[in-house]
Amino acid sequence: MGAGEIFHFGEFTLEVAERRLTRGGKVMHLSPKAHDILVLLVRQAGHLVTKDTFLSQVWPDASVEEGILTVHISALRKAFGEGERVGGCIETVSGSGYRFVASVTREQVDRDEVRLHAQPRPVGLYELVGRGRARVLSGSLFEISEALSSFRAAIELDSTYAAAHAGLAVTRCLQGCLRAVPHTEAFAEARASALRALAMDSGCADAQMALGTVLFAGEWDWTAAERSLRRALEINPSHTEALLTYGGLMEAPGRLDEGLHFKQQALARNPESPMVFAEIANSFWNQRRYDDVIVWMKRAQEIDARNLLAGEFLAGVYLQQGDVGQFLAENLRQARRFGCPEDALEQLKCVSAAMREAFRAEGRAGLARCMLQQIPRDGRSAVILQRAVLHGAAGEFDAAFEHLDRAIDLRDPALVYLAVAPQWDSLRDDPRLTDRLNRMALPAKVPIGGKS
Repeated sequence: MGAGEIFHFGEFTLEVAERRLTRGGKVMHLSPKAHDILVLLVRQAGHLVTKDTFLSQVWPDASVEEGILTVHISALRKAFGEGERVGGCIETVSGSGYRFVASVTREQVDRDEVRLHAQPRPVGLYELVGRGRARVLSGSLFEISEALSSFRAAIELDSTYAAAHAGLAVTRCLQGCLRAVPHTEAFAEARASALRALAMDSGCADAQMALGTVLFAGEWDWTAAERSLRRALEINPSHTEALLTYGGLMEAPGRLDEGLHFKQQALARNPESPMVFAEIANSFWNQRRYDDVIVWMKRAQEIDARNLLAGEFLAGVYLQQGDVGQFLAENLRQARRFGCPEDALEQLKCVSAAMREAFRAEGRAGLARCMLQQIPRDGRSAVILQRAVLHGAAGEFDAAFEHLDRAIDLRDPALVYLAVAPQWDSLRDDPRLTDRLNRMALPAKVPIGGKS
């Protein structure tokens, strides 16, 4: 005969062997880790349970952040309805841990067999998450909102499914990187969702990948990001998004060949994804292999003619190559693809003519000054970043660093490639760039194209 523990406190009954919490006979849905935390608390009711104890017993085989514990405690308090009354079951012991303060009675029950109770997932959950992930891998600005809706719908169906919260986190990161919403807002929700996913299941590759993406693009915590992404790839070596993000993480400090290698592995597993094409093109961009960038971005456009990254990369390549005619033509093509009205197109043609004349008269510096006159002077991060690049190209280095500092303060996700991306080459001989790279814990000198 086996023994099963049952605890009673207030209106609640916790059946440990059945992994079930009920309130007045109604089952309360908890994530697996939240259940484990609750068992630890009620077994030691009235006594302090330290944070280290939680982390070592609930996550014995994983390295996780304390924030995950906070997420679960918050979920338990919500389940207990602690917002409805003064006091509650769980007391926070500042800086140390938590104590279960409700009155608990315990009974021991003999059972023929102690079994874990697994709640079935709702029908349609996996379809929603799969649909959301496919839309993320499209890399399309127009698919992001649909991806977000799919993940939110999945969470509505089953709020304990880690992959749904992880998908939401990654989608918010993508929104921030593509400037669909302010990146600070996007990454804040992404971090909370990623931690929630990890709290539910630290062995979920999607959850580890989501946190790694936030730590890389949103927080510039290179070491922690690598730890999470490595863990994701240990769990699932074929995880497309983890391979892409890990490749980007390798490239940020100048390990360009390694980064491309991981992205090529993602391509082998997902050979029709425009996002994979765009990431490979970004690798070639950082290596100054511009003809290869064109090849891969045109492949992306064959699948999605309105792919935002493809148009931006193509225009950037033509500019780097000094082909101003193609650069201006690509900008016009992009405007038409996105439905720009005819009067705006005519105005854009006039601006293009002015840019062409500026380049003819003064070269790249003249073109950059002309472009600076066309962009707004506002506080959006994308504009600040663009002005930093253009001031550098114009030889106006004080203004370039002023705007670069503002972008760094805003932690703009595009700056993860500051050490390697060619748009910053105009600043590389200025010692002020070394100082900024040091602030970001990135190397000041990296080998690019066989040179250092």
